[in-house]
Amino acid sequence: MKNPIKLDVGESSFFRRQLEYIKSQTYDTKYKQLKAFSLIPISTEAPSGADTITFRRFSGIGYAKIIADYVHDFPRVDVFGEEETIKVRSMGDSYGYSIKEIRRSQMAGTNLDQRRADAARRAMDELTNTLSWRGDSTYSINGLIDYPGITEYTVPLGAGGFKLWNTKTPDEIVADLSGIVTAVIDPTNGREAPDTMIMPIEQYQYITNTRMTGDSAKTILTFFLENNQFIKTVDWVVELKGAGAGGTDRFMVYEKSPRNLTQELPQMFEQFPEQWKGMEAVIHCHAETAGVVVYYPLSVAYGDGI
Repeated sequence: MKNPIKLDVGESSFFRRQLEYIKSQTYDTKYKQLKAFSLIPISTEAPSGADTITFRRFSGIGYAKIIADYVHDFPRVDVFGEEETIKVRSMGDSYGYSIKEIRRSQMAGTNLDQRRADAARRAMDELTNTLSWRGDSTYSINGLIDYPGITEYTVPLGAGGFKLWNTKTPDEIVADLSGIVTAVIDPTNGREAPDTMIMPIEQYQYITNTRMTGDSAKTILTFFLENNQFIKTVDWVVELKGAGAGGTDRFMVYEKSPRNLTQELPQMFEQFPEQWKGMEAVIHCHAETAGVVVYYPLSVAYGDGI
């Protein structure tokens, strides 16, 4: 049966304007609060509606050598490639308004209560953020923190016999910060150089507020950034707390470049036209993700136990 609820022309125009207003407001205010959107490059290259995303890696093999006149045995080079395919997953939620709420707002000349729309957008962004960091093995979605094949940096014990930063000297912590950077640069012969370091908020606060031994003017973080030519950004990410082996805390480095890694979001947050169910107008919301892709796993390193 057709829904008997109908808005008149003025009410309908008012409602549509409200939905547009809500969309722009929630879009502007929610991305800033979730770190995946600012710390992991976003790719929307894949079109909305795609079931899968396929990317290719190519490698060259062979060598050149010094040759003599009239020789015929020129060394041969070639290129080989491999493909990887990931699935795109849809995300959704909804919110609604009763016909009385719409008419009351229109009559009073006030905006509709935006909190429901905010909650819908917030829920979608939180799910996207979680999947970009931690992934979801049930749906074969990879996140950056547990991405397969990335480099493990073994955090050394301090003089006190522990890895925890709050048991180490400032110099030992600086050695850890430099060591994980070297864990990317050295094995790749300098082809990869991280520029971003992330860690749990507790450790971030510790290196931000603890001063270097014998130099009361500089904190550990200030000293490290001034003396390391690679890392430009150090930030905290709450998802790294307990993310390491045995529930220990993890820190990571990588180059924040779409050349190396992206979070695949074929469809950003969108709202569909309202659907009437009885006395309520329901607005369905939708987005798509394929998680994170690290194109060069050796460009990312992690260390556990800090």
